[in-house]
Amino acid sequence: MSPRRVAVPSLALALAAGATMLSGCASDVVLDAAPHASAEVCAQVLRVAPSSLAGADRRPTTSQASLAWGDPAITLRCGVEPLPPTPERCIQVTAGDGTVVDWIVHEDDPQGSTADDGGRGRFAFTTYGRVPAIEVVVPVEYAGSDATAILVDLAGAVSRTSPERACL
Repeated sequence: MSPRRVAVPSLALALAAGATMLSGCASDVVLDAAPHASAEVCAQVLRVAPSSLAGADRRPTTSQASLAWGDPAITLRCGVEPLPPTPERCIQVTAGDGTVVDWIVHEDDPQGSTADDGGRGRFAFTTYGRVPAIEVVVPVEYAGSDATAILVDLAGAVSRTSPERACL
């Protein structure tokens, strides 16, 4: 066996081991796939979503049509069920370019504690009147005095979905 043949498999093993070690450093954010995650528009939403959000960089996720930023993670799931008319608080968020997106607010989501946020709570938002719907979850650490600032930064991506209704 020539030394070159021995070196190539050794190099391949070393690279594979290094990749495994590096992947262990950045843990994936565990998210359930939304029921309509395969909707074609979700790929467009993800493609134009910002690479950083609220000063946090993007992290890998475990499901299709989802994104995450930071630790604890801000998460976005595209393809959730569109909400029917609801008495819950509905807000209109307008981006600097005039894009308007309506959101249902689930403040301090009582089921919002996760291992990823250390049990500190979160704010959950679901687009209203858009198909497919998008869910964004913001840990309290990123909310500051106005959790909707993150929604403004996502407006360009979310606007790829079709508006069919609006908040009243």
